[in-house]
Amino acid sequence: MRVRFAPSPTGQLHVGNARTALFNWLLARGSGGTFVLRIEDTDVERSTPESERAILEDLRWLGLDWDEGVEKGGEHGPYRQSERLHVYRAHAVELLSRGQAYRCFCPPEQLEMDRYGALRQGLPPKYVGRCRTIPEREARARAERGEPAVIRFRVPEGRDVVFGDVVRGEVRFSSDVIGDPVLIRSDGTPAYNYAVVVDDALMGITHVIRGEDHLSNTPRQLLLYEAFGWPPPLFAHVSLVLGPDHGVLSKRHGATSVAEFRARGYLPEALANYLALLGWSPGDGEELLPIDELARRFRLEHVGRSAGVFDVEKLAWVNRHYLKLAAPERLARLAVPYLQREGWVGEPSDAGLAFLARAVPPAAGSVDRLEQLPDRLRFLFDYSATRALDDETIRAEAESARQVIGGLAEELTGSAPLLDRETFRAVVMRLRDRTGLKGRPLLHPIRLVLTGEAEGLELDAAVPAIELGALLGGEGGVRRIPSAAERAVTFRAALNG
Repeated sequence: MRVRFAPSPTGQLHVGNARTALFNWLLARGSGGTFVLRIEDTDVERSTPESERAILEDLRWLGLDWDEGVEKGGEHGPYRQSERLHVYRAHAVELLSRGQAYRCFCPPEQLEMDRYGALRQGLPPKYVGRCRTIPEREARARAERGEPAVIRFRVPEGRDVVFGDVVRGEVRFSSDVIGDPVLIRSDGTPAYNYAVVVDDALMGITHVIRGEDHLSNTPRQLLLYEAFGWPPPLFAHVSLVLGPDHGVLSKRHGATSVAEFRARGYLPEALANYLALLGWSPGDGEELLPIDELARRFRLEHVGRSAGVFDVEKLAWVNRHYLKLAAPERLARLAVPYLQREGWVGEPSDAGLAFLARAVPPAAGSVDRLEQLPDRLRFLFDYSATRALDDETIRAEAESARQVIGGLAEELTGSAPLLDRETFRAVVMRLRDRTGLKGRPLLHPIRLVLTGEAEGLELDAAVPAIELGALLGGEGGVRRIPSAAERAVTFRAALNG
């Protein structure tokens, strides 16, 4: 089995195309097949090396490694269409020599008029065949004199093109509505429907998994396979990825590219797992599975026809699952760019990363994506008693809890750092005995004092993080973090004004 993913480097990798790549990868990995990566870059005006690099980076980030193709090589290369122009021209000449293709000299203006006329009559727009009957010798002479021409495929008339689609069952098209497609443009570049057939055939592709928007291209391609005498691959046209309004997923729905989801702090295993669930189910009522297990269970015939609706809330649920499973050291490294944007972290040393590996995981367990981490960690890196007391609600509560606030400052002054939950809880117990308070009347004022916020992480996790950060003393590439004792004294002073 040989499958391929063949993106055009004209922009970022859309999540719909990423799902197509994922389905191909799952099928190859689950069956011991070969996953080929080909770049379709014959759109000279829009294709860029930067886009190609970004697409390859996104595929690697998702874990979709390829066995053969660009940057890997292989016996069927080259794997960029721009490097295969001679192959397309040679095969077009072969069709011309057999009368299965012909040169067309119709100017674009004439073709547009023909198209407009067909639409006015309620007919499907297709090439009218004006140049079909030009003798090959005459056509060749005109081309040699420099007259612009394209090469068109001569579609057989009065034929039904029928094929079995793995997802959609039997599909039937009449050749009379297809028209004669362009194979080679006047500038020498190949048209999509031609190049993809030549590439897939010569690269030995056995299964073509792609979006249903390519379904109407398939009859043209099957006729080309027939003309060359090549066996066609097995086709599977999967549904498109839709937005919540059931329109094609686009910018109006928010993030649409892998790069955007990556920048927002979704984990690659979460995005890959979620994309696999759009139109397919691993069965047994399970959804959250590692990619290797998804590959083991993937069956092309179990992919549904219904469109997959992209649900950001469902993706967030999947991402939260994987954030909780992620190793602390990995979360620390992933968090650095988001903390750097706030100016809280520079280039952390080993000691700084060790601190972040303790501080970040509790916060990561309560966010949907990593870009939300700064809001959960503001209490740690950007503490301000004055700013907290500018909030009228916080000040009112603090005024009524002066006994707790003063007692906390006294308990913490000169005490050992509260580096674990037990030490912190011991302080709370002493303060309870001292004030006679318990529950929220005791614990919420402590939260206000030590975090400057009315809500947030559990104090059992927040306080040790504060004390560990304070021990760094502004070293390790991490902004200086005031200790719990310093915060308590500062808050009491600010309250007393």
